[in-house]
Amino acid sequence: MSDPSGGVPRRVPRNEPGQIAGGVAIVLSVLAVVIGFSVLRSISSSDDDIVGAPSASVDVEVTTTVAEDPTVASSTTEVATTTTEPALVTEGASVIIANANSVNGSAGAMTDQLAAVGYNMGAATNASSSIGRLEETVVYYDPGIPSAQAVAESVASSLGGVTSIAPVATPAPTQTGSMDGAGVLILLGLDKAGRSLAELVPTTVATVPAGVTATTIAG
Repeated sequence: MSDPSGGVPRRVPRNEPGQIAGGVAIVLSVLAVVIGFSVLRSISSSDDDIVGAPSASVDVEVTTTVAEDPTVASSTTEVATTTTEPALVTEGASVIIANANSVNGSAGAMTDQLAAVGYNMGAATNASSSIGRLEETVVYYDPGIPSAQAVAESVASSLGGVTSIAPVATPAPTQTGSMDGAGVLILLGLDKAGRSLAELVPTTVATVPAGVTATTIAG
């Protein structure tokens, strides 16, 4: 068809392959930028998660040992105690005391003290002149009286302990040669003369750690 104006007809340009390729390249570049940006964001987010993540905790039991200070001395206190003694046998035989120590009045004074704790006491006397002066007290008993030995052992304990306890011989070692019906004879020596029963049987003093209660048992 001819142009009414008589000019040269215009030609419509066709799409060239070079133009298409250029457009595709632009699109791909845009996609690459978008993908790259997304990858960077993903990496950054992962790093934040790792940094901010709580670390695993491990329970550790710690044992503390306190060493005892050797310079600190333990405190102690003295507590008065008495030991339990067997029950005294005071019945079944009477007791007489003969002075065998030359201390005037010692036999009579000890007679009164033993009577006060329950023994059946006869009158005080003197030992035989053949005995002389004894350093240590001796206790004799009449084996013909059933309870005499038990009473002799008890009175020896009341005197704080007597090592010599024996059956009496005939004649008895008194100034009369007789025990005047008594079952037990005490030849009072110097070790017991002029002393009280409290002195002869003292209270035991024990040392115990501070804070520990010690029970006092009446003997």
